[in-house]
This record gives sequence, structure tokens and C-alpha cells, in this order.
Amino acid sequence: MPVKNRFAELHDTITEWRRDMHANPELLFDTHRTSAMVEEKLKAFGCDEVVTGIGRTGVVGVIKGKSTASGKVIGLRADMDALPIEEQTGLDYASTVPGKMHACGHDGHTAMLLGAAQYLAETRNFDGTVVVIFQPAEEGGGGGREMVDDGMMDRFNVQEVYGLHNWPGAPVGKFAIRSGPFFASADLVEIEVEGKGGHAAKPHETIDTTVMASHIVIALQTIASRNLDPVENAVISVTSFETSSKAFNVIPQKVTLKGTVRTLNPAVQDMVEKRLKEIAEGTAAVFGGVARVTYKRNYPVMINSDEQTAFAAEVAKSVTGDCEEADLVMGSEDFAFMLNARPGAYILMGNGPGASVHHPEYNFNDDAIPAGCSWWSEIVEQRMPAA
Repeated sequence: MPVKNRFAELHDTITEWRRDMHANPELLFDTHRTSAMVEEKLKAFGCDEVVTGIGRTGVVGVIKGKSTASGKVIGLRADMDALPIEEQTGLDYASTVPGKMHACGHDGHTAMLLGAAQYLAETRNFDGTVVVIFQPAEEGGGGGREMVDDGMMDRFNVQEVYGLHNWPGAPVGKFAIRSGPFFASADLVEIEVEGKGGHAAKPHETIDTTVMASHIVIALQTIASRNLDPVENAVISVTSFETSSKAFNVIPQKVTLKGTVRTLNPAVQDMVEKRLKEIAEGTAAVFGGVARVTYKRNYPVMINSDEQTAFAAEVAKSVTGDCEEADLVMGSEDFAFMLNARPGAYILMGNGPGASVHHPEYNFNDDAIPAGCSWWSEIVEQRMPAA
């Protein structure tokens, strides 16, 4: 079963939806315009039920097959939010909102799932129920967690859940997936370093926080190089170094470091958290200062279920003829919360050449729309075949 003809017919329409969302990006849970657009279209498609306000601004549509005798219920999820980036694409449908853009392709994900929902509501050629899930706040807000905590899985009796993400650099529409740990956890770290401020000409009268914090930044890299089993994975990144003084001639009283920790194994996650605190506090003490560490576990490791991954790969092959083994990804994905709640799988789909995600020149490739819509609809029709 190649790409469905219906999606070739709908391609221009779905592209218009996508570009409208691209021109009107919204951040985190503030997806009111996008959520309203999704709600309106799901109702127009004739979904059996459309529910808003799940996980604050999430939208869920329910589509029943010609029969529901199988009792099966499958969830399909797309994310809706954009990023706080100033767009530099020069497109005629570029962001109209200063400082915000769809730099990760969530506009494409939402448009493709809307296209799949329209097709499934038209045909209903399956035995069971499909729940289409439109999630806010994937980009750091934990919208997936919010929707799960809001009781979504139990409320709609979701038994399996599937997600999709575009992947720049891979050929357009080409799929890749892997079973087990796939995307890393993402923990947030803040380290407040305090010493004794003073005049830059008299460092001997101070406890220099910039020197202290600099040693902490370097020492934290020894966690991966000297504490971690080389066959495991961890990325510790200090991304912000902010002093309490901006003057040229002042040694600051305080320095605040911020960053992330990414791992693929809960045991490694525990070890890194422990060593990070020990290193920060110990290094500061050596210099006569104090380090206070705030460590927040944010997104968990995203783990694909074995059975559902094998099935998702076969569906991808039926759509485009191929599905590769994906590499591990040290980025995070809050679809992990849904996969912690139910078995399922997350797949990558090629976006072609061009800028990477989270780049101001990135743009979702509309040529990938038919393949993505076909994959989602085939997940339903092959998992719950009509009697």
C-alpha cells in the first residue's frame, strides 16, 4: 500500500493549513488560535467527539470505525507549539509574530494529523476507535505530561499510542525508528556559586566566583569521561554563565550556571545527578566558596515498545517501501510521558535537505505531507482492520 491517493488530492489543502499555522506560531500552552483551528476542523470532519482543554489547551478528537466490535482504541499524537526564535527564512508565509516561529515542524505534524483525521472520518474503514491527540507545550512545557495527568488515556480508553517527527537531512518521506530507549531524558540544572566579591585589582581579598564557576564547568565534563561506563551515554551541557555584576572592575559575589543533563538509562541519570552535586559543591569548597545545586528531572527517557515499534516499521515500509534503524537521539521528547502511560512507538520521517530543527532558517517540507498522513492512517487501518 503506497502513499494514499486521497492525500495527493488533499495535499494542497493540508499545505494551506500548515502554512497558516506557520505564519501564526504560538508558544507552550498559549496555543489558543491553533487549538481553535484544530477543534473547528475536527468538528467539520464529523468526528464523533471533540474535546478541548485537556492538558490546558490540548484537543482530542474521537473517530469510530464502521464497527467497534474489536474494542481496540489507538491514539495518534501531534504537537502544536512553536519556539521563541526570530524567523529568518524569508518565506511569503513566514511568522507574523516577532520572536516566535515554527522551527521544529510542529505545524507540519499538526497539519498531517488533521489530514489523517479527515480521511479516517470520511472512510471509517477500520474496526475500533481512533483518538487523535493534539498536544501543546512539547518544547519544554511538558504538555504530554499535562494531558496524561489530566486523565486522557483512561478517559478515552487509549490502549496504544503513536507519534511522528520530521527529520531534516533524511530523504523526504523516508522513515526510521528503533525499539527501546530512543530519545534521551532531559533534566534541568541550576548551580548558584557564592564567594566574596570585591575589586578586580585586589583578587587576594576576594573569593573569586568566576574562577570557581569556571572550574565547575570544566570539572562537570569528567562525569561523562571518567565516571560513566564508555558504552553508556550522557551529555552534560552548561549553557548559561551569569554573574551578579556586569562591571569590568568587579569580581562578582555570585555566579549562576544553568544547563541540561541528558541520559538514556535511569541508573546513569541517578549517577550523573549525584556526581554533579558532589563536583559542584566540592569544587566550590576547595576555593573557599559555596555551590547550591537545583536539579530538576524534566522529561524522562522516551522508550519505544518492542511490539509496537516492529508494527510501526512494517507500516512505514508499506507506505514508502523502506524503514531504517534510527540512531539514538540525545535530544528529548515529551511523547515519553504518553509512552510511559501506554505501549506505543515514535517514528522519524525525512524532511529533506535544509536547516536543522531549532534553527531560524528551518522550514517543514510540505512534500512530506502525503507520506506522513498515509503512515498515520495506515497505523489505524492495519492495526484495526475492518471485518
